[in-house]
Amino acid sequence: MNAPKIADAMANLESKELYRFITDWTGVRYQLGGLDKSGIDCSGFALLLQKNIYGRSLPRRSRDQADVIEEKRLGQLKEGDLIFFSFGGSAVDHVGVYLNDHYFVHASTTRGVIVDDLNLPQYQKALVKAGSLKGQLLK
Repeated sequence: MNAPKIADAMANLESKELYRFITDWTGVRYQLGGLDKSGIDCSGFALLLQKNIYGRSLPRRSRDQADVIEEKRLGQLKEGDLIFFSFGGSAVDHVGVYLNDHYFVHASTTRGVIVDDLNLPQYQKALVKAGSLKGQLLK
């Protein structure tokens, strides 16, 4: 964990609302199917973030969320884009929200809501696809 770099990533967010949303949710524990501060899962966190910050609707499950994005290469990602992973095989089973400089926020099964480094080997290995919501591309 590189706290100074995470702090930089947070400080460099364009959206102050996004900054507040992330700090408000940081540390909330992971709970499969959860959708509130008593516990939240990765797709629920992405759904609430997209709805509250960008006014966008997302399906509830991460694999369904992955079906509604316009794919991009990692170097093209913008703040608020979605990143999908597969830790358990070939199907998408995890989602995070891209911030900047290879950092993303997600609801980790072991650490709850946290900002993480996309360059870490476990994420590079599991990365499946990333992009913006179709028809709702960020500027």
